[in-house]
Amino acid sequence: MDRRALLRAVGVGGTLALAGCGGDPDAVNAQGFDGAGTLTLATATTAYDSGLLDAVTPGFEDAFGATVRTLPRGTGGSLETARNGDCDAVLVHARPLEDAFLRAGHGVNRRALMVNDFLVVGPPDDPAGVAGRDPLPAFRAIADSEAPFVSRGDRSGTHIREQALWAQAGVEPGGDWYRETGQGMGNTLTTAEQMGAYTLTDRGTFLTVREGSLTPHVDRGIDDPPALLRNEYAVIPTNPARYNVAYALAMAYLGYLTGPGRAAIEEFRVDGERAFRPLGASPEPDFSQYVPRDWEG
Repeated sequence: MDRRALLRAVGVGGTLALAGCGGDPDAVNAQGFDGAGTLTLATATTAYDSGLLDAVTPGFEDAFGATVRTLPRGTGGSLETARNGDCDAVLVHARPLEDAFLRAGHGVNRRALMVNDFLVVGPPDDPAGVAGRDPLPAFRAIADSEAPFVSRGDRSGTHIREQALWAQAGVEPGGDWYRETGQGMGNTLTTAEQMGAYTLTDRGTFLTVREGSLTPHVDRGIDDPPALLRNEYAVIPTNPARYNVAYALAMAYLGYLTGPGRAAIEEFRVDGERAFRPLGASPEPDFSQYVPRDWEG
């Protein structure tokens, strides 16, 4: 299936569900799971739309004899799905929302998984003159010039970061130059292209659906982006003490993604370009990843 053509036809960030398939029939059935059933994963659209889960999930399904049912909802929607008890784990990328989710007891055992970065893209003639600037001056320049800007406006991880950038830039966006789509990243990129507008996008989705003349003007690279552009993804199981969920299978999925699955994340490419960077094991583990950042024990 041509994922890019399908995404453009139905709209990136839609509600298509995807289960992995295929794989090595000789794969080890780890931990003795045999026909372990179905794991329901609510995920940020960016991890789904890029095709990354297609590359990572089949190995887990083969190893554990399980099926992964994927619900692409965006970060805010994914966390709400878990709060309703309708998924076993979430894959998300908005630490403020994750912290509130953990603090309220809806999720446990957060695991940092991978990073990529955010880009500010816009028309090639760059009417606000943002090319090469740091993110905050770039956002101020867009507001000062009232150049068109398109926001997702959907409480996704990308929207949460965009709001943080405006706030730190000292700008309250509004007026005719600022529009919200209320849609996923792919549709928002299409709208920006049609309007000749700027937008904030994650690298993975931009690489997957880029078309037309949208140009990255603020791009610091995926290897070591500054904090304001760094985009960290995490996997969090839904709390089994509160909800009837497949917790053991969710923990197996976490273990796979942060273990053998790291190689698939490292090797994953979109048109030959790297879209994500796995977070490797550390001799000095960061235990703060498991709990809200303001937790005191």
